[in-house]
Amino acid sequence: MAPSVSAIRCYHIILNARSGRRDADGKCAVIREVLEAAGRKYFLHVVQDARKLRDTAVSVVQEALRDGGAVVIAGGDGSINTVAQAVLGSGCPFGVLPQGTFNYFGRTHGIPEDLEEATRALLRAEISPVQVGTLNNRIFLVNASLGLYPKLLEDREFYKRQLGRSRLVALWSALVTLWRSHRILRVRIEGDSGSGSRDLLTQTVFVGNNALQLEQVGIPLASHLDKGCLAVVTLKPVGPVAMIGLMLRGAFGRLDDADSVVSFAARELTVKPKFVLSAWTKVATDGEIFWLRAPLRFKVASEPLYLLKPPA
Repeated sequence: MAPSVSAIRCYHIILNARSGRRDADGKCAVIREVLEAAGRKYFLHVVQDARKLRDTAVSVVQEALRDGGAVVIAGGDGSINTVAQAVLGSGCPFGVLPQGTFNYFGRTHGIPEDLEEATRALLRAEISPVQVGTLNNRIFLVNASLGLYPKLLEDREFYKRQLGRSRLVALWSALVTLWRSHRILRVRIEGDSGSGSRDLLTQTVFVGNNALQLEQVGIPLASHLDKGCLAVVTLKPVGPVAMIGLMLRGAFGRLDDADSVVSFAARELTVKPKFVLSAWTKVATDGEIFWLRAPLRFKVASEPLYLLKPPA
């Protein structure tokens, strides 16, 4: 049963000091000003070390359950994912104050990117169930992938550390990465009854759970997310010039027109790498990169997140 907005007694706000422009003191001041002016009770939990974010989230969820509170994360999509993992299944309402580079999750649900506006939006939010994807034992709210896409994210973080965090730096990083040659994956994809099984040579397997991201690049599967499905996109092997051409198609929202792109919807999906010596595969979920043991099983979580979402 979904929680009630009227039952929220306080906000437990986790702030990742390493997200966005990293002005943690300034962000805390904005949040305090808005909530104190509204007479709302709150607790701020500032995390200076990103490695402690997961443990902090688990602890804060327990505090929120005792207080009858909502758990709110101020951070980028990776931080949102980490805290959502702790919240899922707890029954706590979940709020987001987007502070990342792209903020796909917050933007999809109409949450402002400006911190003051986003904090004010918490005060008038409604609770809405939001679909969650899972990859083995991890969740994803925006996307999960293997192959080329994790490499793009890995290189993007390298350039951001050198040049700063901005969408222009992310674009430059993508161009540099796509110009290089990349490993071709040999995989077997076993879907549900609607999508069947297939053996593929591909440069990436991308599983989307975010309507805004899919619409922006021109993959017409966003409507399937409302029907309990995930959007699966694979890319046939192409050279560097064609790869950059695909990026430009995506920038103009026409990626699905490309012959080298194959997309379909599935409720569940298993990906098994073929002819590899190791069962460990590099994957990414919501911008965070790690290794998982194959087979990789993608599916929709059995229950949603209860998101504090501004009225339409």
